[in-house]
Amino acid sequence: MTRALEGYTVVDFSHVVAGPLATHFLALNGARVIKIETPTGDLLRNYSPNREEWGMAPAFRGINIGKESVSLDLKSAEGLAAAQRLVAEADIVVENFRPGVMERLGLGYEAARALNPGVIYCSVSGFGQTGEMRDVAAIDQIVQSLSGLMKLSGNEGDPAMRIGFPIVDTYSGLLAAFAIQTAIIQKERGLVESQNVDVAMLDATLVMLSSVVNPLLMVGQQHVRTGNRGFSRSPTADTFACMTGEITVGAVEDHHIAKMLDVLGVAHLLDDPRFATRIDRLRNADAMRVHLAAAFETRDAAEWEDAFRAAGLSAARVMDIAETVAMPHLAERDLFLDIAGDRVLNAGFRLATGGPGTEQGAPELGAQNEITAETAV
Repeated sequence: MTRALEGYTVVDFSHVVAGPLATHFLALNGARVIKIETPTGDLLRNYSPNREEWGMAPAFRGINIGKESVSLDLKSAEGLAAAQRLVAEADIVVENFRPGVMERLGLGYEAARALNPGVIYCSVSGFGQTGEMRDVAAIDQIVQSLSGLMKLSGNEGDPAMRIGFPIVDTYSGLLAAFAIQTAIIQKERGLVESQNVDVAMLDATLVMLSSVVNPLLMVGQQHVRTGNRGFSRSPTADTFACMTGEITVGAVEDHHIAKMLDVLGVAHLLDDPRFATRIDRLRNADAMRVHLAAAFETRDAAEWEDAFRAAGLSAARVMDIAETVAMPHLAERDLFLDIAGDRVLNAGFRLATGGPGTEQGAPELGAQNEITAETAV
């Protein structure tokens, strides 16, 4: 037993992405996760344009590896009794229904604590268990819209644009897993007997946007959309079209900028008073970009990448995800798991001993119903 959560049991009433992603990380860290599904299963099982994949869609399989599936009708007396028995024996309960649903089912925090005084109970919802918006329905793209996230990327005046993957669900799931493990430490240190963890997708998104939100809170600094230009807003930290392909460079410090301009063959730009200092370059960023863009167009992106890296500078060709996951570098990072014919992502961090992972694939719906055989439906 070397993984951090081996010996812990999680009863997981969550569905789609945010909650299941939280329990995914718990499973990768060794916890036994019993996924409670309706008789028709988690909706994510059918998130595929290919009907033949419905029931075990790749989106579902990727974040439910290492789990068990129990199919229950929680509105029936038999299903509720089975769920209550599992909760009574669990260390952790996770759910991501709208606030009030689990209470109406008889499985809310207070009911769970009555069954299991030491339970750690985590609820993931759009707006949290308190506040005037607690009962408002939300999914990832709704929170993207409401949080301001959709007006951060692109250039000033561009239409709002959704981030192209469920980023709110993803970060909320990560934060929930962190919060649960924080509660585990509290309990192990004797600081609490039980814990009620409340994770709101809107709260999580604003924390994810701390580099934008904190300056606004502290000094009223409004975010300015700068396209592909980096957080520093430096014209030398941007993405440029090349003879073929595109490249992103990240020179911010003066000595890196000088080296970058030398590699590009435009070192003379620093003699121009418009570009002599960091403040000058910020004030005249668009004018400097014109010169940089012309230089980048003279060679292929791959050539520039090699040249910058040889000079010790930060640069990368713009690649698609298929190119990225095929990089030989990643093969040595324990980033992928090969399970039941699938290659899926691991947790994304390495430990010298007891690192994350599993050898068990995602479960078929109700595959472990036998663990509640006397009451399962």
